[in-house]
Amino acid sequence: MRRALITGVTGQDGMYLSELLHSKGYEVFGLVAGQNNPKAELLAKSHPYVRIISGNLLDLVSLIRAVADSEPDEVYNLGAVSFVAYSWQNARLTSDVTGGGVLNILEAVRFYQDSSGKAVRFYQASSSEMFGKVQDVPQSESTLLWPRSPYGVAKVFGHYMTINYRESYGMHASSGVLFNHESPRRGPEFVTRKVSQAVARITLGLQDGISLGNLDAKRDWGFAGDYVEAMWLMLQQDEADDYVISTGETHSIRELLTIAFDEVGITDWEPLVTIDPRFMRPAEVDLLIGDSTKAREKLGWKPRVEFDELVRMMVRSDLELQAAAGSERSS
Repeated sequence: MRRALITGVTGQDGMYLSELLHSKGYEVFGLVAGQNNPKAELLAKSHPYVRIISGNLLDLVSLIRAVADSEPDEVYNLGAVSFVAYSWQNARLTSDVTGGGVLNILEAVRFYQDSSGKAVRFYQASSSEMFGKVQDVPQSESTLLWPRSPYGVAKVFGHYMTINYRESYGMHASSGVLFNHESPRRGPEFVTRKVSQAVARITLGLQDGISLGNLDAKRDWGFAGDYVEAMWLMLQQDEADDYVISTGETHSIRELLTIAFDEVGITDWEPLVTIDPRFMRPAEVDLLIGDSTKAREKLGWKPRVEFDELVRMMVRSDLELQAAAGSERSS
C-alpha cells in the first residue's frame, strides 16, 4: 500500500485528492495546523480514511516530524494562504506560508530521504497567478513569470525553489501550474462560489443582490476534481517536470453570471449586480488562458467538466445547501 502526505488537506483540492488516492488504494495522511481545528473535525467526518497529522508549514520541526511519522511515498504540497485579494492585506503572512512553506516542506522531505534512504516524490501546487501581467497568450511552461499580487510572487518563489531542489538534490519534485479550478467545495470568498451562493440565496429570497469588482476579468476555469488527477499523474512519471494544467478556454465574470443566473431562470441579471470598487484588485490580471499541450501529450490528461456544466453544478449545490440551512433554521 502506497502512502501519501497532503498539506492543505482540508481545502477543495485536498479533499478531492484524498478521495482519488483512497480510491487507488493509498494510505492517506493529511497535515492540519492547530489544535481543535474545526476543519479537521469536518474532514474526519467526511473523509474518515484520512489519518490527520498535526503540523504547520511555518514550523520546519513539525514538518520533519510529520514526514517521518507518515513515511510517505508521495507528498502533495497544497497548503497556502490561497485567497489572492487577502494577499495585499497581509503580504508577510502570505509570503511566509505560500512561499517559505514550500522551502520548509522540501527541506523536511530532503531530510527524511537522507535519513531513511527512501525516495519520496514531491508535488508543488504552483499557480497561473504567477503569469500575472501575461507575456504570452496562451501561457505555457516557458512563458515568462510576471506576478501581479503578493500571492503570485510567493507562488513564484515556491515554484523556483521546487525546481532548484530537483536540480540540486535530484529530488523527484514536480510543479503543477494550475489555472483556476473550482467546485461546490470552493470557499465562498472566491468569485465563482460567491456568485453561485448569491444566486441560490437570491432565488430563495434570502438576499437582494451581489456586489462584485471587475466583470470583464477573464479566467481559464476548470473543475477541481479533474485537476487533482493531473497532480497524481505527474508523480507517476519516471522523470519529474513542470506542467500547465488548464482547459485552454477563457471566460469572463459576465459569462459566469449569465450561466449562473440562467440556471435559476433569470435572464436579466444586471439589476441584481452592483460594481463595488472595494473588490477591484490594486493590480489586475486581465487575461489568463493556459496551454496544457504538454500535460495532454505526456500525462494523457485532459479536463472532463466544461465551464457551463461546472457553473450549473455549483449553483445546484448551493441551492441544496441554502434550502437545507433554511429548513434547519425553521425547525
